[in-house]
Amino acid sequence: EYASDRLKNDKEVVLEGVKQHGYALKSASDSLKDDKDIVSAAIKQDTTAIQYASQRLKSDTDVLSTLSEESVVE
Repeated sequence: EYASDRLKNDKEVVLEGVKQHGYALKSASDSLKDDKDIVSAAIKQDTTAIQYASQRLKSDTDVLSTLSEESVVE
């Protein structure tokens, strides 16, 4: 939320953030909310992070597969 636009667009920074706290996806740039690697890492950490993913990825079969796998584990 308080990160600069440069950090919100930095894939490596955002990826590390969502691996720690999936809900950090909320603060990512729109382009990274549409990045399959970022969104998958976020929902592996916290399945509720799917709400912050792009519309396209919310219906992506790979992302939904990751989501269902994580839901079974929880």
